[in-house]
Amino acid sequence: MDKVHILWADDEIDLLKPHILFLKEKGYDVATATSGNEAVEMVGNNDYDIVFLDENMPGMSGLEALTRIKNQRNEIPVVMITKSEEENLMEDAIGSKIADYLIKPVNPNQILLSLKKILENKRIVSAKTTSGYQQEFRSIGMRLSDRLSWQEWTEIYRKLIFWELELGRTNDESMREILTMQKSEANVAFGKFIEQQYTSWLSGKEKNPPVMSHTLIKNWLMPQFEKDSGPIFFVLIDNLRYDQWKVLQPVISQYFKVEEEEMFFSILPTATQYARNAIFAGLLPTEIEKRFPTLWKNDDDEGGKNLHEEEFLAAQLKRLGKDIKFSYNKITTYAAGKKLAESMQNLMQNRLNVIVYNFVDMLSHARTEMEVIRELADDDAAYRSLTLSWFEHSPLHDIIRQISEKKCRLVITTDHGTIKVTEPTKVIGDKNVNSNLRYKQGKSLDYVKKDVFEVRNPADVFLPRLNVSTSYIFAKEDMFFAYPNNYNYYVQYYRNTFQHGGISLEEMIIPYIVLSPK
Repeated sequence: MDKVHILWADDEIDLLKPHILFLKEKGYDVATATSGNEAVEMVGNNDYDIVFLDENMPGMSGLEALTRIKNQRNEIPVVMITKSEEENLMEDAIGSKIADYLIKPVNPNQILLSLKKILENKRIVSAKTTSGYQQEFRSIGMRLSDRLSWQEWTEIYRKLIFWELELGRTNDESMREILTMQKSEANVAFGKFIEQQYTSWLSGKEKNPPVMSHTLIKNWLMPQFEKDSGPIFFVLIDNLRYDQWKVLQPVISQYFKVEEEEMFFSILPTATQYARNAIFAGLLPTEIEKRFPTLWKNDDDEGGKNLHEEEFLAAQLKRLGKDIKFSYNKITTYAAGKKLAESMQNLMQNRLNVIVYNFVDMLSHARTEMEVIRELADDDAAYRSLTLSWFEHSPLHDIIRQISEKKCRLVITTDHGTIKVTEPTKVIGDKNVNSNLRYKQGKSLDYVKKDVFEVRNPADVFLPRLNVSTSYIFAKEDMFFAYPNNYNYYVQYYRNTFQHGGISLEEMIIPYIVLSPK
């Protein structure tokens, strides 16, 4: 570790010689000043890592010296030392962004603890985090070779995201790379797991299948109505991954406490027109098509594919015997979000208020199409950061704050996640094949079999058959489909973009959060 340079300003500095000797023996370099003026001048002429500043010195006060030091070098941490415990003095110092506050008389260990807390905290936390993940790495690696249940897969995914977020706070690039490799390894195994289990989940052969898109409202939302009689807000943020929820959670936790944090599985394709319609209808795609033949839209049909969610929800509530008043609002623009935020009082007479918020999905598409967004969200960490920045300044933040003020229960969920795609896999089909990069449906599809989960009979997974020879393929891991025509341009344009529709932990294992107001 490079030597730490300390400036200690105190008009009685001679009395502090034992403290200074103690710090020098610990390897710190300590310069001294006997007045506020001298301290300000020394900060202007030298590079210090931290300043210890006596509050009560003759001439320029410690608070005035603090202000001047911060004006010169705002980034330098300043520790205020004082004999006084007056509340207004502490508030002034804290308002001036001090790093720590010590009351005289101070002992050498207090000073050492303050130094470590301020200057070495990140290094200590980084070392502990790295050590913790190294132990977990071996455990996760061994489990990936086991025959895991869907419950164990959700547990592994939670752990991978936990360590991804923890390591993201450190400077250990090598450990982050190892985690990325382990996530890739996990997605390889998860793809095989889905190939083996998915059909049995839908057919009813599995005794204990996971909650999925089409069973979410029945199994998890309906029991919420038994807990209290007030309005429930069901907020579905399109395309919200579990890691994105975890970075939003601290902001939302200012207003709500988390009662339940569950994970459910999106149906395939992990695309809005399938997964979100299934959530609101409480049905699988072929069941929706059969029950609502005029409302269901296939990939090759003209027009919007998610225009009837309100009707689907009304029909599901009726089937479930819930005769309740509900509202449905879909927000796709900032202006629509502001308008809803301004009219929240109108929703309070409803038992259920559904809000579909499309921002994260729009961000994902914008990132593919706009170079500036690509640069802002270059990787998963930056993508999370951009999601958080948006949320903090969005009408949705205001809406959630208002829900808490009205003391209403809140559920936050999503329809599917998204994955950063890096590896192209060639596919050939006729002109009617859909354009999604993570799944294809059509006849006479030609593809690399090891890269996909193929479904030759769509009825096996309750997906519509457009003609007799229709089949579906779903990209696994971080693959994306590319056509041989204009291959290099296509690959260069879509590589490292965030896509959905296929099979990955990120797309399929998604959050369902129940919150109660503080």
